[in-house]
Parts: sequence; C-alpha cells; structure tokens
Amino acid sequence: MIVALLHRLKELPRAVHRWSVMMKPQVVFVLGGPGAGKGTQCARIVANYSYTHLSAGDLLREERSRTGSQFGQLIDSYIKEGKIVPVEITINLLKKAMEETMKADEKKFRFLIDGFPRNQDNLQGWSTVMDGKADVKFVLFFDCSKEVCIDRCLERGKSSGRTDDNRESLEKRIQTYLQSTRPIIEQYEKQGKVCMIDASRSVDEVFADVKNILDKEG
Repeated sequence: MIVALLHRLKELPRAVHRWSVMMKPQVVFVLGGPGAGKGTQCARIVANYSYTHLSAGDLLREERSRTGSQFGQLIDSYIKEGKIVPVEITINLLKKAMEETMKADEKKFRFLIDGFPRNQDNLQGWSTVMDGKADVKFVLFFDCSKEVCIDRCLERGKSSGRTDDNRESLEKRIQTYLQSTRPIIEQYEKQGKVCMIDASRSVDEVFADVKNILDKEG
C-alpha cells in the first residue's frame, strides 16, 4: 500500500505538468493588411474549428468606448492617426481575454489572435509578458494588394461605423502595416512559421485554403 502511494505521488508532478501544458493557450497569429479579410475568415474558423477569435483591434475599440476606461482617450487618438497603440495596453487586453475565456471553459485554449503583433515592439512585449505562458503555433498571413484592401475597407465603412474606414486613415494604416508589420511576418517566415494565403480572392476560395492549413497544422 505504501509502495502504491509513493508511486502515485511520484506520478503527480507528471500529471500536473500534463495539465499545465494542456491548459497553456495555443495561439495562431492572424496577420494581413486592413481589409485583407482577417475578421471574416476568423469568424469562419470559429464556426468550424475549436478556436476562440480575439481581435486586438476590437479589444482596443471596446476598451476605448468602455465607460471609465483610463486608456480610452489615448487609444482613440492612436487609432484616428492610424498609429499602433502602446504594447502594454494591447497585451494586457489580450492576456485578460484569454484568461477569462479559459476560466469560463477550460477546453477553450486555442486562440486566433487577429491583428497582432503589428510591429517589433509588439513582438518584444509579447515575448516579455507571455514567454512560457502561451505557445505560438504559426502565423496565418492573408496577403492582399493595397488597392483591394482600400476598396474593401471603403465599402465596409459605409456600414461599419468605424472612424478609421476612410481613405486618409487607410493610407496611413497601410503605410504603417508595410513599414511595421511586414518585417514581423518576414521574421516568422525565416522560422518556417508562416502559412501564406492569397486573400484577394472570394471568401469561399480563401477559406478553402484556410481549411487545408488548419486540417494539416491542427
């Protein structure tokens, strides 16, 4: 009996380790220019796979409009200028959202993080705050031309109510994306962690490629 008990105690750290590994968020970064279809494709992924979609932009916009937010005005000025919000704010919103999701349902540990990391500062901040706390599986990169992105966003702006879906803000956002986000995608490419998709096609055609990637990558 004592031997059996000792054996069980010996197994306990392994069981705890397995649980902690299982519970660590499994993350797919979803990147691409404004209007590349990231949100649309993420919605389809959520409907067909066991992922939770977290949009860095949506979380920031929600925080901006939340009554009593200490960061609301700051976030508003950054978004209107097409600039990238300070990394500490974004990562804390993402971390909080993942923790709350997993607390509500421990089986929900797979996340699509859309629109992040957008620059080197974002990536370094993620590494500092989330190192050992989340596993980045790969980057889903929706590649799309500037012209297609602008046309889509202007069309979306007719009904979205977003203050940044206008040509002036879009030009700034795309410039920021090319200067700051593309180098991040290239870094992950060197690690063999980028799955690139031609996002200029129809929603169904793009999702067919997404399905192939997710069925292969898990």
